[in-house]
Amino acid sequence: MDGERLAAISNAIVTIFAEYYGRGPTKAKTYAFDNYLITVLEDILTTVERTLVDRGEQDLVRSVRLTFQEATADRFMSAVSEIAGREVISYHSQVTFNPSIGLEIFVLAE
Repeated sequence: MDGERLAAISNAIVTIFAEYYGRGPTKAKTYAFDNYLITVLEDILTTVERTLVDRGEQDLVRSVRLTFQEATADRFMSAVSEIAGREVISYHSQVTFNPSIGLEIFVLAE
């Protein structure tokens, strides 16, 4: 997959997060490996989430983020599929807190 498409996928994912969270990550880069796309997002936490993490509530923030991912999976999958020109058959999301990084993982059909 060419760099232009990978950048477009990064931008689409940042845009979706910004629409739902009121802000998006400050950095994003998408990597392609075989049938997998991985978007690494930096500085992802909102002020509320950072406050909760600082108080030891990482599990709560992770739970909300993963619930959000489940609720909006179709939106992420369709955006990536459209740009990649391939069907997305699975989508997974993960978050770390120190540093504040999100991983959006897409599995593409053959």
